[in-house]
Amino acid sequence: MVILTIDHADTKFTKIINMSQLIIHSPLGTRKLEIDLQISVRNMLDLTDWRVRAACGGQGSCGACLVKLLSGKANPLTLAEYQKIPITEREQGWRLSCQLRLMSDAEIEIEHLAHASQWRSIAVENLLTFENLGLPNLSTHPFGVAVDLGTTHLRVTLWNRKTATRIASRHGANPQQRYGSDVLHRLDSAVQSPQIAQEMSELVLHAIIEAVRDMLMREVGEVSPMLAEIGEVFIVGNAAMLTLLTAHGSDELLNPAFWQKTVNCQPEHFESWHALWKLPNAEIVVLPPVSGFVGSDLTADLLATHLCESENAAFLLDVGTNTEIALWTGSELFITAVPGAPAFEGIGICNGMLAESGAICDIKQTDSGLEIKTINNEPARGFCGSGLVDAIAVLVANGTLKPSGRFAQTVGNEGFAFIENNPHSILVGSDIDTFQRAKAAIAAAMLTLLEQANLDWQKIERLCVCGAFGRHLNIQNAQAIGLLPTIATEKVELYADASLAGCELALLCEHGAQAFTQLTLHAKTFNLSLIPNYDDCYINQLRLKPIF
Repeated sequence: MVILTIDHADTKFTKIINMSQLIIHSPLGTRKLEIDLQISVRNMLDLTDWRVRAACGGQGSCGACLVKLLSGKANPLTLAEYQKIPITEREQGWRLSCQLRLMSDAEIEIEHLAHASQWRSIAVENLLTFENLGLPNLSTHPFGVAVDLGTTHLRVTLWNRKTATRIASRHGANPQQRYGSDVLHRLDSAVQSPQIAQEMSELVLHAIIEAVRDMLMREVGEVSPMLAEIGEVFIVGNAAMLTLLTAHGSDELLNPAFWQKTVNCQPEHFESWHALWKLPNAEIVVLPPVSGFVGSDLTADLLATHLCESENAAFLLDVGTNTEIALWTGSELFITAVPGAPAFEGIGICNGMLAESGAICDIKQTDSGLEIKTINNEPARGFCGSGLVDAIAVLVANGTLKPSGRFAQTVGNEGFAFIENNPHSILVGSDIDTFQRAKAAIAAAMLTLLEQANLDWQKIERLCVCGAFGRHLNIQNAQAIGLLPTIATEKVELYADASLAGCELALLCEHGAQAFTQLTLHAKTFNLSLIPNYDDCYINQLRLKPIF
């Protein structure tokens, strides 16, 4: 059982998630998954690369998502299953996975998987829900698309804007990674070669459309006619990704003079760029970044978390390829960004990886040894961001690692192995160093903003952590090694997809784009390289101990 608590303002929501184990047999082999008993088997499989065939959005009307229940307790057959599955097959245990909800550990067989695809549904618990939204007077083209364009991943949702109904969600890799995981390398390539700039633009544009088509095919059952019903596409992202999407503005981002200025990310030849989308009735809205080093994803975070709607001081961190940081004083908004956070997405870590199947995501020290959890209980393939934080915190707590970042005992050239005979579970000295640099940059940036605002930690009532960690970060561990401040843990809120949620809010509101840009219109942005004491503060925060 997992107890998930969300505490915001004066309201606390607690959801008890009952988990069980599902064994799946398919033509590709056998695997085990931890599943949420409150949602359908089809929806659970949509989070993995073993998706079943589907074309009706889980209504049971297409009859394509057949699985065979081999063992375990489940809900009774539904009307849709009586209508779609012949009696002989029902007697053999065949069910529609969209109708099937398990009540215990179970075992199923999938005879026909859907065609391989990089797209996965976003876990429901990572998506925010909204009330009193929608455009009831909308008369044409009711569909809308929200896009969070990240350096490594894309997140896309499809909406009925009229009724404020989220039809589906998808996430997948940003195909621009073939031009390098380093953002500066991509920008430089775009500036040096207009052809490469155009290729990168079309790569990500086509990926977004591919995600939309996947949602329409599996959740609506029609593609081409429905593409014409999309009326708006809203896109947020860091400044670099937005310029690479539109093939315009990359040269400005590489010029330090524009780091604190607004960068024009709008396509230079809008009509030809718009034609590439093949969405004849859609307005494509690229929501502008705050400045050259702070993207519109931060504005979306602010919108989703309602950070600026209180008289109390609050911090927001968006941890990604860069970490964007906002301090709301109760009346003013201070914003900055620091590099180094790719470590939390697995970049620069020897066995680092994104939060995908097999990633070590949770480590605890118990009386009997280390308790290690991986995503989907798959064999360990590396450390995601939360796993890296836990690993370092555990090593510091048990004395294996000194606060300086040096191992207290010789671990050999291969580093420290958390799992015997598994080379993917090893941390090496350079990993610790990379982490220290990233966390010191974040801590020093927060302290610098506090100083600029003449505030201290006692005045901070909320700390919203968005981005790479999702909802899995162990707050106490992050505080112990100086990644987060040692404020009361109940003041810390974890958001998995706040940027996407803010983009969705803008999509669902009348004049949403205008309200979006107004939010940071009078924000004060700080280039930390110009702050005299920042470097000294950074050096002071390198040790693996609480922020001071």
